Amino acid sequence: MAFPAFLDTCVLYPAYLCDTLLRLATAGAYRPLWSADVLDELSRNLVQRGIPVDKVDRRIGQMNRAFPDATVHGYDTLVDGMKNDPKDRHVLAAAVRANAEVIVTFNTRDFPNAALAPYDLLAVHPDDFLLDQLDLYPGLVLQVLEKQAASYRREPTTVPGVLALLDRTGTPRFASEVHRHLR
Repeated sequence: MAFPAFLDTCVLYPAYLCDTLLRLATAGAYRPLWSADVLDELSRNLVQRGIPVDKVDRRIGQMNRAFPDATVHGYDTLVDGMKNDPKDRHVLAAAVRANAEVIVTFNTRDFPNAALAPYDLLAVHPDDFLLDQLDLYPGLVLQVLEKQAASYRREPTTVPGVLALLDRTGTPRFASEVHRHLR
């Protein structure tokens, strides 16, 4: 079974980052996990950004169809016992219930080591997570990025174009390292 990684809302929100992460999961690099609470938060944030509800529902529906086993259930009773930031206790509780090995989040400060250590979990920034994927599966990552770029009808339609957007969405070291691999 693939490496289980719980994806926080903040890494699913930027469209190109979400696409990259989920394409890597589809390719078998890791197993994505999330909860209904994470998807509800994602939906609210996208609608608040001005994306029509039907498009948001379509995006989340596609995620659930592509990864029918990604949604974690039965973690509600664990939430109050979590010792991390209160607004992200549901994330840690779901990750614990799912036996995830990492939580991929921009908000690593909300998951201090003291709260994670009892569960043998790590909170990793998406830049670090993607760099790890590149180290483990360099050919696969490059292939995924090529397919991602080729699938778009509008810019970016090249890997450097996708990397520029990933750089702007918070994964600059990953983008730089992939550029190095392309040379």
